[in-house]
Amino acid sequence: MDLGLEYFTSGRIFREIASRLGVSLEDLSRMAEKDPRVDLEIDSRVLSLARRGGVVIDSHLAGWVLAGLADVSILVKAHPIVRVARISEREGRGMWSVAKETFLRESSQWKRFHAFYGYDITDYSPFDLVIDTSFLGPDEVYFIIKRFSVYKLYRLGLLRDPANL
Repeated sequence: MDLGLEYFTSGRIFREIASRLGVSLEDLSRMAEKDPRVDLEIDSRVLSLARRGGVVIDSHLAGWVLAGLADVSILVKAHPIVRVARISEREGRGMWSVAKETFLRESSQWKRFHAFYGYDITDYSPFDLVIDTSFLGPDEVYFIIKRFSVYKLYRLGLLRDPANL
């Protein structure tokens, strides 16, 4: 990955747990609504990765869970219809099935995040940058995120000369 950082996603961890338990993602979401151990395992692994350093962590809760630990915290969002269309195209699946799966998963996550942690996912205060990608392409989003991150790391004294990057 660029800047010499490794990339990790909590979604992959969630999928690994579902596979290990032999359940669908929807079933694991329902299980997680009743049992906080699923999210606690994910958070524990995310914290361990963050403490190691040199990583980019993609996680719905990273802004809150890694507050005070992350050097840069960015929320990347898009309009729900745009997100569904992107997933549908990427995975070659129908819009309706993707929409149903996405909204069920997100509804479950929002319930859990509030019930187990008290997080308000509409509060963006833990983030250094919030970027709506609804009308931006991947290259534009990457440029904005990289530029912001480089200058934030420079201000923190973690990079010497941002002009060379």
